[in-house]
Amino acid sequence: MYEFADYKERLLTEQIEDQILDYIAKEKIEPGKKLPNEFVLAEKFGVGRSTLREAVKLLVARGVLEVRHGSGTYVASPIPLDDDPLHLRGIDDKISLAMDLVDVRLILEPEIAALAALNATEEDIEKLIRLCNIVEEKMIRDEPYIKEDIEFHSYVARCSKNLVMEQLIPIIDTAVLLFVNVTHKTLKTETIKTHRAITHAIQNRDSIGAKTAMLMHIIYNRDKIKEIKDMSNLRT
Repeated sequence: MYEFADYKERLLTEQIEDQILDYIAKEKIEPGKKLPNEFVLAEKFGVGRSTLREAVKLLVARGVLEVRHGSGTYVASPIPLDDDPLHLRGIDDKISLAMDLVDVRLILEPEIAALAALNATEEDIEKLIRLCNIVEEKMIRDEPYIKEDIEFHSYVARCSKNLVMEQLIPIIDTAVLLFVNVTHKTLKTETIKTHRAITHAIQNRDSIGAKTAMLMHIIYNRDKIKEIKDMSNLRT
């Protein structure tokens, strides 16, 4: 059951996540360099250490930070310039934003999957299978999987071989990340099943099957977010 008592805390965590990204960019902290310790950062951002740790976990899952036990927290990769191209981070109502992004995904991703089934190379399919397996294994082991989940959907778009679709990848990335955070990873079984179906359909060059599987995947997402939104409205 989704705990709405945690929603405000998660919203604060996402705000601190953004502040850490801004701090890294402004201070020009390069990959491999260490961040200040959590006491310093918690004081800087005006939050408790537990909130800071949750924000760091989100950035670790995205591949931006790396925690080296006994050593500290390090920048693992550069922050992409197009990390938030639509400037959606400033929107406070994350549940409504997630619903709107699901509507956009329903328009785009089923057709993207259909194109991927027609245009993916054998090498593309091999990588897609690997990504599907990695996400599934991490979900089963209850390990952070957001980075790989985003990469899976981004790679389906790349497999479409449509240059315009590839430019929409940042939108897809944002939507996947927000969905996982809003739903608190509650659709693991459905995600595993539909990711497999998408991958198998693309592997079999079944454009209709790929479109249908992606449609079902996003409908699961939409229904879960709608459930959360409805329950949230009842409590306000």
